[in-house]
Amino acid sequence: MSTEFVPPAARFSALPGVFPLLRGGTLAGARVAYETLGRLAPERDNAVLVLTGLSPDSHVASHPGDPAPGWWEAMVGPGKPVDTDRWYVICVNALGSCKGSTGPASVDPATGAPYGPDFPELSMEDIADAAAHTVRALGIERLACVIGASMGGMSALSLLARHPGLARAHLNICGAATSLPFATAVRSLQREAIRFDPRWNGGRYAGPDTEHYPHRGMLTARKLGMTTYRSAREWDRRFGRGRIPAERRAQAGPFGPEFEVEAYLERHARRFSGRFDPNSYLHLSRCMDRFDLGESCGSATAEALARIRLEKALVIGVETDILFPLGQQREIAEGLGAGGTHAGFLALESDEGHDAFLVDTDRFGLPVAKFLTTL
Repeated sequence: MSTEFVPPAARFSALPGVFPLLRGGTLAGARVAYETLGRLAPERDNAVLVLTGLSPDSHVASHPGDPAPGWWEAMVGPGKPVDTDRWYVICVNALGSCKGSTGPASVDPATGAPYGPDFPELSMEDIADAAAHTVRALGIERLACVIGASMGGMSALSLLARHPGLARAHLNICGAATSLPFATAVRSLQREAIRFDPRWNGGRYAGPDTEHYPHRGMLTARKLGMTTYRSAREWDRRFGRGRIPAERRAQAGPFGPEFEVEAYLERHARRFSGRFDPNSYLHLSRCMDRFDLGESCGSATAEALARIRLEKALVIGVETDILFPLGQQREIAEGLGAGGTHAGFLALESDEGHDAFLVDTDRFGLPVAKFLTTL
């Protein structure tokens, strides 16, 4: 049973017949899902590439082909910070995902069955190469800007390093040039929760609407993630010491959820669990842990960043982000600047932590819009 969740307006870019992967594997007949908004200028010089975090799909914002709100609806669209009246926005779903791009839930043409646990080892560099191929397949030789947030900030740096000259500018939001031990530890626990769910079955499970799907592992993994995506200040402000009504606590039994924050995590995780493939979660989270721009380029991180040639860059971080701490964004800005890029660094105050770029539009919108108007 399929565990792919493809947006209705997704378009597809076919990767080369045999697409080589960094760690030695290959993919045959692979594809990348993407959507576009706005209009490409005759000079083809107004294209902006948006690279996603771990879970989003290609549907970044509503458009005539799909009027449903996108995952960055407040930021992308006519008159919005990423203004589609000016920019031709391309949002690419990451290779290895389950949202239309080839991933573990996709059918392996060699067997006629989903790849499942047999999907080859994936890297952030592979995700970057697939996105770059998609851009070129659209007839675009040079992007005006690459925007990457969270995991997308990692894949954006990899793309810029591996495909020199493909972009004039870069906007990196809550990104990083490598994974820190804390983030790796959290993602390791998330993977453990999935793998130790008996229904994961070594990666050979049925669909989310069956009893043979690792719901409990996915719920726990998502709850762990949510506790790092926001900040302690926000949890306190939103929930305080609020408790679940007594009758609901009684129904949950001994040691069941007692506080409102627990109920929130449960609701959010349940919405996510049936909409994301567990094997994709495993592959993409491990990609993030293994990513090291310096190692990929055979040098120190600062040197790898300095080798990236851009006209302009803006790197934005959030003071309450514990998953991709502010020092990682400062490192990116300083490294790009050392190589001659006119690189700005902006530290924003926001209670929303790592996920602030998704929800705190009031703070993020203005600097994003201002930066893009300078291009």
